[in-house]
Amino acid sequence: MIDSLPKLLSATLTTLKLLSLSLVFGLIIGLIFAIMRLSKNKFVSNFSYGFSYVFRGTPLLVQIFIIYFGLGQIEYLRTTFLWVILKEPYWCAIIAFSLNTGAYTSEILRSAFQTIKPGYIEAGKSLGISSKIIFYKIQVPIAIRQSLPAYGNEIILMLKGTSLASTVTLMDLTGVAKYIISTTFKPVEVFIVAGGIYLFLTFLIHNFIKFSEKKMRTN
Repeated sequence: MIDSLPKLLSATLTTLKLLSLSLVFGLIIGLIFAIMRLSKNKFVSNFSYGFSYVFRGTPLLVQIFIIYFGLGQIEYLRTTFLWVILKEPYWCAIIAFSLNTGAYTSEILRSAFQTIKPGYIEAGKSLGISSKIIFYKIQVPIAIRQSLPAYGNEIILMLKGTSLASTVTLMDLTGVAKYIISTTFKPVEVFIVAGGIYLFLTFLIHNFIKFSEKKMRTN
């Protein structure tokens, strides 16, 4: 367990990079699709709902396999600039994670937007504030505050979801743990250490979200 710890800690950096990039891209995707879902245009709203339904209704592992193995079988894609990205397991994993967390984030933000009291928007309009400023300065901050607990759970789920990156040959925390087990034949000891690292990261995320909630309540 002591011998495997340095290697697992080094692999944790890869896991954190996957998590960070996926959350950044996923938050952007989620915000865009949440706005689309609230659109009065039925086509735009239904498209957003369909995106969310597909990625929330299918396993993340299947999504990774389709993006990494499935898209590579399309000959046309192998002749375009997209192949530079799609041939790399690292970026395929990030694409899958981003789309998956983006779908969940869109639903979290949508519900947060819908719970905003109409009085806030009406008050802004009565002061002559434009709709764009009301959205960015009033609606978005309130939605972020209300969605923070649910989004914190999504971050934790995404952290554990990154363990699936090892299925496409990425040497993240779980991937390195599997490699060590294949050479030492000590699965229990190695996975205890790996699980402890995941648990510690979850502890940090959980407490950061709690701190952020308290900070927002006092502002």
